[in-house]
Amino acid sequence: MSVQVRKRGRPRGRAGGFGAEDSGGIRALDRALDILDLIAASNGLTLTEIAQRLEMAPSTVHRVLVTLAARGVAESDSQTQAWHVGPTAFRHGSAFMRRSGLVERARPLLRRLMEVTGETANLGILNGDAVLFLSQAETHETIRAFFPPGTRSALHASGIGKALLAHASMMDLKRMLREMRLERFTGMTLTDPQALLEDLARIRARGYALDNEERTPGMRCIAAPIFDLAGEAAAGISVSGPTLRMSDERLAAMSEAVIAAARELSFGAPPAADGG
Repeated sequence: MSVQVRKRGRPRGRAGGFGAEDSGGIRALDRALDILDLIAASNGLTLTEIAQRLEMAPSTVHRVLVTLAARGVAESDSQTQAWHVGPTAFRHGSAFMRRSGLVERARPLLRRLMEVTGETANLGILNGDAVLFLSQAETHETIRAFFPPGTRSALHASGIGKALLAHASMMDLKRMLREMRLERFTGMTLTDPQALLEDLARIRARGYALDNEERTPGMRCIAAPIFDLAGEAAAGISVSGPTLRMSDERLAAMSEAVIAAARELSFGAPPAADGG
């Protein structure tokens, strides 16, 4: 899975130093979080690789990594010299997961959905312009989809992302479409706003979203929204797997299983359509 990293290069603060504030934020902290984001999305990167990818000075990266390591947020493999997230980062992530009971409530349903469909089941929420995957029940099949907790995926090219977009208010949807970059990942990716809007209308009508090789060639995903007490789509649940197993003949049965799981996790019903 590709990971987009923000390039640096914003103007220096007036003080010009590493700790200078910029636009109301602290540049040192901003850089540290960029580094943490990068190593969290990788399987280990050396200091040089981090500096090159983020276009930062190696000395700056070294200072940040040493600071993160001192707090247990990052750690280095003494043999490979590669940097990884540390145990403190896991503790912070666990605190986020505990903030909502959704993950705990969803765990048995994810397992059951995986057993019923034979494919990997996923739970995700809206996170800015992407889906953030919170939990997963992985199939035992050799060829399978893999979205570990913390993975982010583009809204327009993922099942859960499109399920959430389909149930956004028209005002929010138009705003998101103005701000989103409809990146093309495969020949099936919907990069035309009108084509995406038409697909979202179909999703609302049938109750589930289909990622038909729109993010990864040869992989499909069926997703349905989870509604909160206000009737808003607060999260999504899905099953993902290769098109060979998720054939057209199985879509009806699999989509019914996904919709049933989403309803069981929902607190409320979706609001009436507002013309979108």
